[in-house]
Amino acid sequence: MSPLWKLRLAMLGTLAVVIGVTTLIVGGLAMYFGAGLTVTALLIILVNLAQWLFAPYIIDAFYGISEADPYRHGELYNIVEELSSKSGIKTPKLMISSLPIPNAFAYGSPLAGNRIAVTQGLLKVLDKDEVAAVIGHEIGHLKHRDVQLMMFASLLPALLLYLGYVFSYSRSSRENRGLLGLGLIALGYILQLFVLGLSRLREYYADAHSAIILEDGARKLQKALAKIAVVTGNLALRGLNVGQYSQFRTLFIYDPTSSLRDLELLSDAERLVERLKSSEVGFFETLVEIFSTHPNIVKRIKALEAFK
Repeated sequence: MSPLWKLRLAMLGTLAVVIGVTTLIVGGLAMYFGAGLTVTALLIILVNLAQWLFAPYIIDAFYGISEADPYRHGELYNIVEELSSKSGIKTPKLMISSLPIPNAFAYGSPLAGNRIAVTQGLLKVLDKDEVAAVIGHEIGHLKHRDVQLMMFASLLPALLLYLGYVFSYSRSSRENRGLLGLGLIALGYILQLFVLGLSRLREYYADAHSAIILEDGARKLQKALAKIAVVTGNLALRGLNVGQYSQFRTLFIYDPTSSLRDLELLSDAERLVERLKSSEVGFFETLVEIFSTHPNIVKRIKALEAFK
């Protein structure tokens, strides 16, 4: 079985668990408690949908994002247009973020349209081919509709959590709602781990897309990922609070709260990639990854070997 099909099956299985468990629980509760719970669930869904619709404007303000100048960033526009055409999608709006962290992310909504943001930090660190590989990854997210899919998947455990808090703080004595609320909260957190797992699988999937649509894309993306990880780690060492960007870390190509510190190899990206490929992922790194939106950088670089 090809690596792509393995990813697709893993993603479908994970999503099926999240949807199935949530539907079963919320459906059962609605039948037992009646219209009141149904109305509450619908209100929670509507609030989350509203947040999603307006999220791009919040992200733009939070990350100092503005539309890219077509003259100053003409080369970037050409890359986005070419890779969008190869991917069979409409060219997204190109945005520039003032963040010093080298990164890029895809986002959007029906109101704002699809967008790809590239940070100033990324443009300073990567060469043209590496930037193209990163943009190919982000276009992969848009082609696979990851923005919409992850919004939907994240809503399901959030629904259980919200309902759990509603029951926990309910003053009704019916059927010990406080205990039921705690159970829903626990299930919500467990399902959230499945959603994080789905997010990591989507990252592998976007990596594969970049590797396929770009000539020698796997090697270029490996170099880009290694450089991004090293520079992010160095910024953290120099005192930049990368954790302040954790609220929207699902947007990034690399989780800014997970820092790699191999600065001495930054000038030789090929050597850095080889070092990472030969590294082993220990128990602590595996444990941390469970709670991360992105796969371990070593695993990502090794996974790209299948597309060379």
